[in-house]
Amino acid sequence: MTGNRARLAARVAFAALAVVIFSGVNTSGVAHAQNLGQRNVGGLVIDANSAPVQGATVFLKNKKTKSIRSYTSSSNGSFRFAQVSMTDDFDLWAEKEGKKSAIKTVSSWDARKDFETELKLK
Repeated sequence: MTGNRARLAARVAFAALAVVIFSGVNTSGVAHAQNLGQRNVGGLVIDANSAPVQGATVFLKNKKTKSIRSYTSSSNGSFRFAQVSMTDDFDLWAEKEGKKSAIKTVSSWDARKDFETELKLK
């Protein structure tokens, strides 16, 4: 009987270990899922002298779907895109009168709910 008890104890221990391991995987999956959702992407469009630029067109392009959203900067140079997916990567840039900013990436690896940046026209 002691051999059967030892095997039973080993199976129970293995089952308990499996529950702990799989619970850890599930828990980390849930924690990651909490970071998914939507964010705000905003900031300022500025010129070479760091002055705010009104009326610049700011583009937000989804790298996967290639869809583009646009926004016209306000009188103080600000722009904001709401409800931007945190699971996709985006290119962000501004243009006005033949001048264009560098393209910035809004990465799905960036966990910030509010992504703020400056776009400098050159």
